[in-house]
Amino acid sequence: MASSPTSTHGRSARLGVRATPEQEAVLRRAADVARKTLTDFILDSACKAAEQTLLDQRLFMVSGSQHQALMELLERPEQPNDGLRDLFARKAPWNAK
Repeated sequence: MASSPTSTHGRSARLGVRATPEQEAVLRRAADVARKTLTDFILDSACKAAEQTLLDQRLFMVSGSQHQALMELLERPEQPNDGLRDLFARKAPWNAK
């Protein structure tokens, strides 16, 4: 998990957002309830949402039987096919020049 954005130490990047008056009012009320500054509340909330989005790209929840089936598929030797032959015949992008 990233370090807490509530600390002002080390902040050097500036972000700008535009909001409707209604959005600003909701954010300010929520920041007050959380006893945070508006900036701290927005940064904390945005970082939590960003971390969740990133985790959603890497974390897959499956049942035990689904996990076992996946592991069995991954452990099987590959079967020759046209797609694999084509893939291995290509130069890697970093070697293409």
